Amino acid sequence: MSGKIDLRKLPPLNALKGFEATTRRQSVREAAEELCLTHPAVSYQIQLLEEDFGVALFTREGRNIVPTPEGRVFYGYARRALELLIQGAETIRSVRLERPLRVQTYVTASLRWLSPRMPAFLAAHPGIKLLLSTCAVDWEFDDSLADVGLVYRDSEPGTEYCWVPLFDYRLYPVCSPALRAKLGERPEPKDLLALPLVVIYSEARQWDLWFEAAGVAYQPRSQLAVDTLALALEFALNGSGVALVNGPFVDAELACGRLVRPVAHQVRCPGSWGLICRREVRDMPRVCAFIDFLTAGHLSA
Repeated sequence: MSGKIDLRKLPPLNALKGFEATTRRQSVREAAEELCLTHPAVSYQIQLLEEDFGVALFTREGRNIVPTPEGRVFYGYARRALELLIQGAETIRSVRLERPLRVQTYVTASLRWLSPRMPAFLAAHPGIKLLLSTCAVDWEFDDSLADVGLVYRDSEPGTEYCWVPLFDYRLYPVCSPALRAKLGERPEPKDLLALPLVVIYSEARQWDLWFEAAGVAYQPRSQLAVDTLALALEFALNGSGVALVNGPFVDAELACGRLVRPVAHQVRCPGSWGLICRREVRDMPRVCAFIDFLTAGHLSA
């Protein structure tokens, strides 16, 4: 534990709400309406702070009340303190057993990697409820909407986050055995240009990168654009085209022969897939159980 806090140095904490709202709105009246208080009540909160500091925090300019230089300095501290308290309160509220553990990921990762593992997780942790949300385009983890994310990052997040890498981001093509048969006995990367290529339009550069790494100019004869890898893989499974995979999302299909890799060439991209959460929630029992389950012998399940 850290050393003792001198609580005598704290300003009137309840007055921070009125000060923050008044500074942001530059109006005592609007601050009072926002906080469901009376105008005199908010004015009194500001007066308490000014008496405590011994300086004026606001001055009037025309019809507006604006912060003094001292008020502007203190606003930054007050705002951060209130945000931190809200964040801590929400963290504690989120661990109530009746509230689900919120997990953010993407459509393909959810369908093809995470969801098959969840029955075993829930059986091992019957007191935990899961709320899984997916996003098709936005790759960023949103800690206001989720407790944990299974996401791709091209670099590690800031120090406020805990990051647990799971697997590399590698690009490799897959297709149906029937489509592979059209390429002959020993196909090379350039031979794929003769087949329909499935492009994810939010990641249109993937095929360029793959062919460039193989020393081939990307000039496809036929191309189909879709919005998710999940859909691209459906086209590959039914023999309609070649899809690029960026993670361990077709291991089962490759193992049983429903999909094949027409050529061995693959590209290792920066970053990796992994689990992310805010650092302060990492040791919460439900978050800890979820992350430990997915990293302790379940990666190859």
